[in-house]
Amino acid sequence: MNTTPRFWRDPALPQVELRYIEDGRQLRYAPHSHRQWSLGAILAGQSHFEYAGQQQIIKTGQLLLINPHQVHACNPCESMRWSYYMLYVDTDWLTRLRQDLGELQCDQWQDLSISCLTHPLLFEQFTTLATGLFDPQLTTEQKEADVSAFLRSLFSQLQDNSLADSEPPSATLQKALVYLHKHYDSNVTLETLCALTDLNKGALIRLFRQACGMTPHAYLTNLRIQMAQIALRSETPLAEVALTHGFADQPHFQRTFKRLLAATPIQYRDGPKRLHQQYTAAEQQQKRQ
Repeated sequence: MNTTPRFWRDPALPQVELRYIEDGRQLRYAPHSHRQWSLGAILAGQSHFEYAGQQQIIKTGQLLLINPHQVHACNPCESMRWSYYMLYVDTDWLTRLRQDLGELQCDQWQDLSISCLTHPLLFEQFTTLATGLFDPQLTTEQKEADVSAFLRSLFSQLQDNSLADSEPPSATLQKALVYLHKHYDSNVTLETLCALTDLNKGALIRLFRQACGMTPHAYLTNLRIQMAQIALRSETPLAEVALTHGFADQPHFQRTFKRLLAATPIQYRDGPKRLHQQYTAAEQQQKRQ
């Protein structure tokens, strides 16, 4: 069994990316969040799913639906092969698609109330889509059409699962978040945030835990990894990514990236390119035969 994560991306389809694990029984994810909306399919095994302050067991054949910025962690049950697909979809692009369906009445993203779905037909459609995205024989145009068609089908089924608009961050929290997003590449201390918000350390940490699901330090680390992923997609050298995204050095960056995303920066950056090279080599070999 292959334990190396596989990543698919296409510069012509920047709104989506896909991850596949054939055997992830040794993987461990720390609590983290994504900028994108995420959809996963458990192909084999079972996993512990921590999401929105709750824990549940996810089984083969079920779909996971993860809202943007929602802290979560999905890890395999002990001594059991764990295989899955995970699709990441740009939130703004998906918001527009939901608007086109009439499922959203405004131009703002609305979270879904459902995080786990058992629906054999949608599961089959999603795994077919994911297999097709990895298929080099399919054109970019076909993949784009398949992604759109599947997500339209999925969200048509989820018409009644949108949450009411959540309350916006308090002015105090918003001040801290804006500062972190502007200075994520700097050494932002808890003392700096306390001075900015007029809160003591305990109150500030409680505010972040309640609103963001993590401490200010964990939020900053997660944000740095999110921004580093964007840089890695443009094939920026690892050392440069590390130093320009607030990490002490490249080893520190690599350890943190793997702890949150259960993959190395090199696997994430080079995976799609290596996959393309493997397909090209296989095609050339077939032609020679």
